[in-house]
Amino acid sequence: MPQDAQLIFADHVGRFYARHYGFPPMAGRLLGYLLVCDPAQQTIDELSDALLASRSAITGAVKLLETFDLARRTRSAGERMDRVSLNPTGRQPQNFDATLHLEHAALFREGLDLLADAAPTRRAPLEEMVALAEFLAERLPALRNEWHTYREELRASGKLPHTDP
Repeated sequence: MPQDAQLIFADHVGRFYARHYGFPPMAGRLLGYLLVCDPAQQTIDELSDALLASRSAITGAVKLLETFDLARRTRSAGERMDRVSLNPTGRQPQNFDATLHLEHAALFREGLDLLADAAPTRRAPLEEMVALAEFLAERLPALRNEWHTYREELRASGKLPHTDP
């Protein structure tokens, strides 16, 4: 059974992800719990018991976390149930992906096309959103490379453990 501190942490993560990313609270709680649970791989039943939630709530939260590459299911040979854990490669910030921001820019340009004859003040919010999306798409690849260099420096100095799969 999890410690109270683990559940409190899971609740804090759940509230943070709900507030900032619109996650359902259970998905955020599950993410928080997966960050601190022992063992690191848990069955749906174990997660359900630990988080005092229904199996269907846990299954839905796992599916959502899988879509964001934050969790994964694995099954060992001979086992009849999946084990859920953090996705070791999914910890990298998804917003480093410049294509997401290029898609945003294209979407916002579509809105600008609808406002082609509108006053500049009416177009201004979308124009700024296009500019921001293009700025991020241009700058994020360099920032991702800087992060990887910095992470390797931390690992080399022993300040950060090697956790790649």
